Amino acid sequence: MIALKITNVKHFMGRLLGSGDFDSFLLEEASVSTYNTFYIDGHQNRDFYTTEEWEDSAIRPYDFSTWKTIRPICFDLIKGTHTPSAFRFVLHLIPSYVASILGKSDCAVTPEQVKAFVLNIKYDGTGLTLVTGTAFHTFLMDKTPDSLWDQSVRQFLSKKEIMYEEL
Repeated sequence: MIALKITNVKHFMGRLLGSGDFDSFLLEEASVSTYNTFYIDGHQNRDFYTTEEWEDSAIRPYDFSTWKTIRPICFDLIKGTHTPSAFRFVLHLIPSYVASILGKSDCAVTPEQVKAFVLNIKYDGTGLTLVTGTAFHTFLMDKTPDSLWDQSVRQFLSKKEIMYEEL
């Protein structure tokens, strides 16, 4: 787990909300505080779908909504003349990318053991921080996936020219 302070918030927000750079993520939850506080539960709603749609992996491949789908809604909540007082996004890397992260070393952990590679994005009115996390289906002693995820996030940010400081 690492904590990173974003040094150019405007550039980061342009990448997060105004481009597809983060579309390889799913949204677990979001909270945006402007003139009201808006909460989004990223879990897909079972009652919205028919039984056939719910069970069809082509229609609903994930338990969470994709960031690509929710991004325009978050953009609409944040845009305007006033800066939000706060926001928080909890993103999970789309599961099909987990194997490529683990494949960067001789890691004994399999993709099936990883529940999620998580990226927490938090703005508190004064600064924006990213905190990485890794969730497993069961307790594992091997911390290699954590290190690989941290390294991947750093590389991703550098590739997108998003400047940061490690906290």
